[in-house]
Amino acid sequence: MKMDDELQGFKPESLSLYVIIEPVLNEISSGPDAQTLRAALKKAERHNPGLTKDIVMGILKAKGVKVDLTKVLLKLCACESEEYTITRREPQFVRLQDQSQALKMILATLPDVAVDRPRFLQTIKEIASGIKEMLEAVQVLFRHHEAFANPDKRKALDGHKRDFIRSSKGFSDTLKMYFRDGNIQVVYASAIHLVTETNTLLKLLRNL
Repeated sequence: MKMDDELQGFKPESLSLYVIIEPVLNEISSGPDAQTLRAALKKAERHNPGLTKDIVMGILKAKGVKVDLTKVLLKLCACESEEYTITRREPQFVRLQDQSQALKMILATLPDVAVDRPRFLQTIKEIASGIKEMLEAVQVLFRHHEAFANPDKRKALDGHKRDFIRSSKGFSDTLKMYFRDGNIQVVYASAIHLVTETNTLLKLLRNL
């Protein structure tokens, strides 16, 4: 399977698979049955983005639990995951891993600071700075690492970098909407989209 094909089903609505379902499976077992179930869920999610989110919502509804799942997913998005951890130790890769994790950690604080306007505004500034630093890290990797002498790899990274930039601009636009109409849910949803694009870049680089 080509890398872009594997990433095709990697959508914002798929985040519940990676921050809720997978950690539960890891706690239950690391044996072959858990591995088989994990692989099956990933395949199903790839072909039906949002399937695991529907499963989680169904379980919560059956138990009579009311929860803002978008808010929960955002708060959990910075949990470290093997799926999104670059294991290469070259400085350019380490820098990008660190910057991406820092950005996700800042985004994950949004639900906690949204009710405190001064903290919220400060967090927005930190997110903008985090986006800038991550893009700089991508550019350094793109320009200087030998892995991207390969035109196909350069094209793949450049394409996902553009997706990340579009997502960051979309996040900025939703902030303008929020300050106009006060709908914080659009901010949370856009932040999750930004997390997803960040994770997509990490997954691409992890699998070089």
